Amino acid sequence: MSKKLIIILILIAALMIGGASLFGESNQKETKTPEPLAAMVGQPAPEFSLMSYDGNLFNLSQQKGKKVVLFFNEGIMCYPACWNQMAALPELNSDMVVTASIVTDTADEWKQAVAKMPELGKGMILLDTDKQVSRQYDMLTLPSSMHRGSQPGHTYLILDKDGIVRYTFDDAKMGIQNDVLKNELAKLQ
Repeated sequence: MSKKLIIILILIAALMIGGASLFGESNQKETKTPEPLAAMVGQPAPEFSLMSYDGNLFNLSQQKGKKVVLFFNEGIMCYPACWNQMAALPELNSDMVVTASIVTDTADEWKQAVAKMPELGKGMILLDTDKQVSRQYDMLTLPSSMHRGSQPGHTYLILDKDGIVRYTFDDAKMGIQNDVLKNELAKLQ
């Protein structure tokens, strides 16, 4: 073999190995729990109060005694993935479980969305228009956000009856995660 051919083959092999290692690292990062979320587990959830799109006040502190599922998401712009999860989330509600979607859009935008997809109206849609709660919970910089720094991504928190964060999941794949959430809720007493 000529020296040129050997050099070319070595370069191709090096590029393939380098590409495979980069691809492998990105897959590992995708499945690893982001640090801000991991640090929340076992800690009391920060208190907040938000208005729902239909004018009801939600106080997290008033949910003590119930398990709470919070779904921080990109809201209106995240159609259909977030809308579908938001419509499915109320299936988890019971006397002992409360679910809420936290978005950064306006009430008028959600009233229009509910008119287009009435199933959305069955869930609690909380308006974090100033993004204060999203910032308080470190939701604006997680890997699932397609608008990092300005919008939450697709992130779930489950709180136990005492308001302690017991489960977090940053879902870059944006699927309906009710089965996963049911399993995690079942682990809590």
